[in-house]
Amino acid sequence: MENAFFGNFDLASLSIWLFWIFFALLIYYLQTENMREGYPLESEEGGEAANQGPFPVPDPKTFELPHGRGKVVVPSAENEEEHRRHDLDDVMERERPSTGYPWDVTGDPMKAGVGSGAWTPRRDEPELDGHGHAKIVPMGATEAYRVSAGKDPRGKVVRGGDGEEVGVISDMWIDAPEQLVRYLEIELDADHGGGKRLVPIHFCQIWNRVTINAIHGRHFADVPITKSSTQITKLEEEKISAYYGAGILYADEDRMEPLL
Repeated sequence: MENAFFGNFDLASLSIWLFWIFFALLIYYLQTENMREGYPLESEEGGEAANQGPFPVPDPKTFELPHGRGKVVVPSAENEEEHRRHDLDDVMERERPSTGYPWDVTGDPMKAGVGSGAWTPRRDEPELDGHGHAKIVPMGATEAYRVSAGKDPRGKVVRGGDGEEVGVISDMWIDAPEQLVRYLEIELDADHGGGKRLVPIHFCQIWNRVTINAIHGRHFADVPITKSSTQITKLEEEKISAYYGAGILYADEDRMEPLL
């Protein structure tokens, strides 16, 4: 046995070292793959941040999207620039010139897209299920779903956070694969802009009427409108949810002050 190839070789030590090497390479791979969007990091002034982290930005990779939706390359400077919403200098100003001071909204905070009203520039196309069909559809456009539990809000009066009545609920928009209600459709009266608007159901309190405390009556006319009456895109979802989110902080001046 003294001449055997592995006679004096520690196989257990080799195994543990191979495991640690594999584990280190796995961490490196996962961390770099996690940096395909949003990198390189930027400073508050818009330039490249000095500290990018211990891992380098990965090489660009092309992904083919399902259902014929083309291709996307990440990371990509052109892709990041294309999806940049706006320059913060257009809607905000720093309270003090020194780095680290807070920024204040300069225009209409309900439409600035910052703070509680921030949104992500997702693709302006509907989210699809595994079969290529739009996930979120109005219940009125399909006969496959019905309300099996809870209160049916259709036909109920809608009231804003200030108690003002703005219209009635005309339909529910459902996430078909998940079988969940995602949005309620509001038919606004003429005094509040008319037409139809969507509200995420999580902003609604449903009793004898539907109350939306996030915004007041005067704000409903400016709720973003969908391009289609039967579909909602991912970008429209972001903007609609962000508008109501902005109202939680900006709809009333009293909400902008700290509660002590």
